[in-house]
Amino acid sequence: MSAVAIDRELTAHDLVDLYRQGIFPMAGSDGPIVLHRPRRRAIFDLELIAMDPTTARHLRTQRFGITVDRCFEEVMRRCADREETWIDERLIAAYTELHRQGLAHSVESWRGGMLVGGIYGVSIGAAFFGESLFGMNNAGKAAFHELVRRLRQGGYLLFDSQYINDFTRALGAFETDAADFDRRLRQALKHEARFPCDV
Repeated sequence: MSAVAIDRELTAHDLVDLYRQGIFPMAGSDGPIVLHRPRRRAIFDLELIAMDPTTARHLRTQRFGITVDRCFEEVMRRCADREETWIDERLIAAYTELHRQGLAHSVESWRGGMLVGGIYGVSIGAAFFGESLFGMNNAGKAAFHELVRRLRQGGYLLFDSQYINDFTRALGAFETDAADFDRRLRQALKHEARFPCDV
């Protein structure tokens, strides 16, 4: 399966079932929710991700304040606030409920009391499924690398990035085929990682 449209809303329980099968949803404005299972999957190797010097300097000098799970829904909304988006109110409601259940997390970047960057995703077993990121002037990268640090700390085995793009490729993502991804996913679901949290 590559992509299949469905004609109903998704619950948090549905999301867990889908992610355990390597499937994730995307939605356009006023359109159907489409379930995706790419034949080529983008993933990160947590051991190989390297931080660029600018982001490292920003984190070292505390240019950005970093928090975890402080404003999950707002991070989703900021990720959706772009010309072309796959995040709508149906998905915001489902993922926010998943967050309340402790299975979806966000990392936020702050400057001067303002939310300037963030990333969110889904955590099941020892797999983390990165969903979306926003931020300018390295704020999003700062949130990404803080997430990576926490995934390493928590014992995660798989960091999924769904589809490859120029930005995620620059961060270290690479493509693998569906069979390899399924193998990695099965292995990650056999283990229980812990998402370290500030709250």
